[in-house]
Amino acid sequence: MRQKTLRFKSILICSFLLTLIAFPYDGIAKVKTGIQQTISGTVTTAADNMPLPGVTVIEKGTSNGTTTDFDGNYELEVGSDAVLVFSYVGMKTIELPVNGQTTLNTSLQEDMGVLDEIVVVGYGSQKKSDVTGSVSSVDEDRLENLPVTNLTQAIQGTTAGLNISQGSSVPGSSGSIQVRGVNSITGSTSPFIVLDGIPFTGTLNDINTRDIQSIQILKDASAVAIYGTRGSNGVILIQTKRGVTGEPVINYSTYGAFEEFANILKPLGPDAYVQKYADFFSQNNPGAEQDRILANQSEIANYDAGRSTDWFDEVTRTGIIQEHNLSIRGGNESTKYFLSGSYLDQKGVIEGYDYQKLTLRSNIDVQLTDYLKVGLNAFFANNNFDGGRANLLLATAMSPYSVPYDENGEVIINPMLPELLYENPLLGLQTDRVERERTLSGNAFAEITPGFAEGLSYRINASYTFNPYMYRNYTGRAANDNRGTANVGGDEEKVWIIENILKYSKSFGKHNLDLTALYSSQATEFFQESLTGVGFVNDQLSYNNIGAAENITGGTYSRRSTLLSQMGRLNYNYDSKYLFTFTVRRDGYSAFGANTSKYGVFPSAALGWNIHKEAFMENADAVSNLKLRFSIGETGNRGVGINQTQTRVGTLLYPFGGQSYTGTFIDGLGNPNLKWETTLSSNIGLDFGFFNNRINGTVEAYKSKTEDLLVNRSIPALTGTTSIIENIGAVENRGFEFSISSTNIDTGDFRWETNVNFSTFKNEILDLYGDGEDDIPSRWFIGKSLGAIYDYNMVGVWQEGEDTGSFNANPGDLKFEDVNGDGVIEPENDRKYLGSSLPKWTGGITNTISYKNFDLSFFIQTVQGVLKGNPDINYGDELSRRNTPQDVGYWTPENQSNEFPSLTYRNTLGYGYPRDASYVRLKDARISYRFPSEKIEQFGLSNLVFYVAGRNLYTWTDWIGWDPESDQQYRGSDGWTNNYPVVRTYSVGVNVSL
Repeated sequence: MRQKTLRFKSILICSFLLTLIAFPYDGIAKVKTGIQQTISGTVTTAADNMPLPGVTVIEKGTSNGTTTDFDGNYELEVGSDAVLVFSYVGMKTIELPVNGQTTLNTSLQEDMGVLDEIVVVGYGSQKKSDVTGSVSSVDEDRLENLPVTNLTQAIQGTTAGLNISQGSSVPGSSGSIQVRGVNSITGSTSPFIVLDGIPFTGTLNDINTRDIQSIQILKDASAVAIYGTRGSNGVILIQTKRGVTGEPVINYSTYGAFEEFANILKPLGPDAYVQKYADFFSQNNPGAEQDRILANQSEIANYDAGRSTDWFDEVTRTGIIQEHNLSIRGGNESTKYFLSGSYLDQKGVIEGYDYQKLTLRSNIDVQLTDYLKVGLNAFFANNNFDGGRANLLLATAMSPYSVPYDENGEVIINPMLPELLYENPLLGLQTDRVERERTLSGNAFAEITPGFAEGLSYRINASYTFNPYMYRNYTGRAANDNRGTANVGGDEEKVWIIENILKYSKSFGKHNLDLTALYSSQATEFFQESLTGVGFVNDQLSYNNIGAAENITGGTYSRRSTLLSQMGRLNYNYDSKYLFTFTVRRDGYSAFGANTSKYGVFPSAALGWNIHKEAFMENADAVSNLKLRFSIGETGNRGVGINQTQTRVGTLLYPFGGQSYTGTFIDGLGNPNLKWETTLSSNIGLDFGFFNNRINGTVEAYKSKTEDLLVNRSIPALTGTTSIIENIGAVENRGFEFSISSTNIDTGDFRWETNVNFSTFKNEILDLYGDGEDDIPSRWFIGKSLGAIYDYNMVGVWQEGEDTGSFNANPGDLKFEDVNGDGVIEPENDRKYLGSSLPKWTGGITNTISYKNFDLSFFIQTVQGVLKGNPDINYGDELSRRNTPQDVGYWTPENQSNEFPSLTYRNTLGYGYPRDASYVRLKDARISYRFPSEKIEQFGLSNLVFYVAGRNLYTWTDWIGWDPESDQQYRGSDGWTNNYPVVRTYSVGVNVSL
């Protein structure tokens, strides 16, 4: 397996290199039609009349074509009534009739859409050529034409420096996101999400990918400092679609999909399970005669009766997804609108995991007068997780010689009696469970552009978001010692934001100036409640009458915080050659302590140089873009919860004199000296484009250092608590990013494009408590990365005949490195830093091939240098009582494995089985057909596309388990722990426009 993986990695790397060094090629295929004649000419640039090599010249309607030579000349045999199509990347395509001519010269105008593409940069937009910060865009095609259930699936692996781990495919879940690593230990490490210019407080599931117009990822200090305290982990700007002038355009898209496990770690079958117990008995009782066939009495009865159960089959099914999207877009000169609705219904691969999502969106823009524009962005999302759920983790542990139901068809609580550790994995399906999560958000704005001051504008944004969550759960008496348990509760969050934005833009000859000022305030209110009742006389009322319970407990919790901000930004460029950006933001957060300022000031500056516009580059015809960028600045992370600067007191009941009294205890020691975490980062980047941006890309290197880390520091328990948050320690991130896009072949009918991204990342703890000491219990080591794997270094398995010396080991025991050489393996001396769960490098390559109306795209993703514990091969003392995976073997005297221990081995040291979780994955592939417009216009359609697609199609890895990306244990919002691995999806869909 390792050799296969290495071979594939070598092939992948070679394909990367070939793509990068391959000179763009335009294939030619000549087909003679009609009366032929030879036509020749020269193609030049319209701007400076320079010869343009590599222009594709095609006889329209045929595959007959050629390309211009180094001097811009071409010659082609065509029909006398032919029309020639001249195309070149970065230039506007034109069509010219031959009309019997023998010479046809032409010039092509630059298509400014490449360098002058408008990108969102936060509180405004800029031409791409004028951007000084590190800003990456997500390919629009992945948002519009890829069948996914949430935003993270669409953008995973597409951008250098963006690391998304899906972790689990639980319906309704979304992946974790990191931009350029981890800058905090206890604070948030997720990027700040901005939706339509307003901070987003819902979940990523609430955003329908079909509504998105563009996604920009801000990565360096110059780009993110404009968001101050919330920008230290990067910023993701999402713009949804807006109305356009013209007749209403109705779009409908739908797809159906089925899901299956990407990799099945199936438990042992009946025969292998019996053999495992026989091996276990013989290893634990050498020479003794086996007294029974299986461990548990109920198993023996089923074995004798020939009854067995495939528990994996009992709790799993083929997952089914269907999604429908409908949108209407249109408007006139004064009013523009975009309305959309979507519905997703998903039945997961594990029984009971059902999920429905409904989203509605309305974006309206109204130009009331020449100087006043108003608008409203509103959306609603409802996430439904109702229903009980089966437990895959328990299903993989159950003996095949156990049955789920008794003779009356009732679920058996403990099918492996007298073993009580493992309950029936189908038991959760009988739980009466309701779980709903909603988001209602509205953003109204007014923008004034007074006529008396050209370039001046004022905009006010007012946003309100309401996030209610509720759950109701009842577990019946049979599953809970004949008592029955009901839980009800939920929470609600209310967020309002007001932003005042003043902008001024002016050009003075070659001097271009853009000023932005911001004053904003935000308030967040949160309230939570819970109620639990235990002990019901029957199950008839479920959670509907908790007052009937024997014991009732409950609680409430609330908090409120405010954020007040001011920001100023200056953008200046001279002749679009020399670029300068300066930003400063001041944020005040109510949760900080009384002894320090609640405000933090975060400045940044950036320089840019468009080298390709210099006079000395005039003869560098191959270079169409060359820009050098440098930025430096500070951002912050508030990283502290409400009331953590204050000492908190809790209450409890205690008995005294036959009565109960309320007492108090210290529930957390406050620190009034807390302040912001501060991240100082620098970035240098080079944007390049060759052959009129037929090849274009970016190379960047960055470094960031976060100081005043908010860390839970251990303190003596005699203080009444065991820890306190302090501003101590520092962490550093360094990395390199590279991305490139290339049009490899373009012959008119046939086009092949490639996009490659690559990023490295190194994280290092520089300081913790100021004493140079590591924090081993927290797995924090100075000079090492966060996400540390600190464990024993396994070097094999002790074999028969080996001299175990003083290690007190038996054949079949795991063999560990004796780090200090004292002949004893012990936790305090022989564990060491083995690696990190953070990847060393990530990459992705997307190829898109188009032939006439067919499109094929496939995306390969890789994550390398990841180490994490593997619980799927760590069953310890349970081996005599539970089932184990078929792919996880064990040592026997006849099969002396050097990878897995014997069945007698007891993992008393707590070894976590860290393993390499690197992988290469065919992440998604899609083939589509777009019907020609002349064939669908008669049906009133302007666009019709059919496609088939696949996701997580194949993975190359050495990992043993469900999936190297999966979090082995997923804790759902209902508090249950389940194994729900990453799944494979196959989809069929259609997009229609009227």
